[in-house]
Amino acid sequence: MVSLPEVTVHDLAEAGVHFGHKTSRWNAKMAPYIYGIHQENHIHIIDLRKTLPLLKTALKAIYDVAFQGGRVLFVGTKFQAADIIANEAVRCGQYYVNNRWLGGTLTNWGTISSSIKTLRQYEKTLNDQESTLTKKELGSVDKKREKLEKSLGGIRDMGAVPDILFIIDTNKEHIAVKEARKLGIPIVAVLDTNSDPSNITYPIPGNDDSRKSIELYYKLAANAILTGIESDLAKSGVTIDDIKGGEFIKEKLEKQDNIQNNIIETRKKRIKIHKESGGENENENK
Repeated sequence: MVSLPEVTVHDLAEAGVHFGHKTSRWNAKMAPYIYGIHQENHIHIIDLRKTLPLLKTALKAIYDVAFQGGRVLFVGTKFQAADIIANEAVRCGQYYVNNRWLGGTLTNWGTISSSIKTLRQYEKTLNDQESTLTKKELGSVDKKREKLEKSLGGIRDMGAVPDILFIIDTNKEHIAVKEARKLGIPIVAVLDTNSDPSNITYPIPGNDDSRKSIELYYKLAANAILTGIESDLAKSGVTIDDIKGGEFIKEKLEKQDNIQNNIIETRKKRIKIHKESGGENENENK
């Protein structure tokens, strides 16, 4: 018997999952999931009795992918979701896009992989203490690295297209939806009252704007993933704590900090060498 994260209608209500958009903005295809209208605010109220079983079905699908060793990609580029998406993906050892969805992220994975290789090369250059590049040239490389890191940092270790997507706000992430559908990749998605549930594999009717709601969705998803991984490991007599202490989740959590720290330390050493040797002017790039 699978032990998925516990969640109740009360939990959903506490997180404000039932608050939809203004009635003037609704998508009629969401009618089956709407309980009524808040007369004072003129917003649709989502029926949490419909949301709960659909949420549990979605969590089971995510669990199954993790249990089978698959890849889960969290997608959410709206500002109130970005940090939540990244934190929860890292916590469960999965992947995320939280800045801007690059066209072809799924359908042109070969090009994306080449860009990831370029990102790694930039990092190698910046960490090379024997590099002959000037400060100005290194600054240019670092700017290019930062740009790629924003778009690709969350998928740099994914290795291949994901086995399932978990999207917040399908209107904003319509390109991701289109690419996943084209490749036949299952989609879990939170659908507010202005969304189109058509062709979403695992729809979750709910508020897609509130941070509290978003935190709940992705915390539950991350917990389902960790449970799936733990169930898979149990077959080999290994626990999730063993892996956390090794090179799986802990490594993912520390990797970005290590890269940044190495770059900063290398810069400091170069600046010191330049000063001691009467090198290029510190104000050159100001």
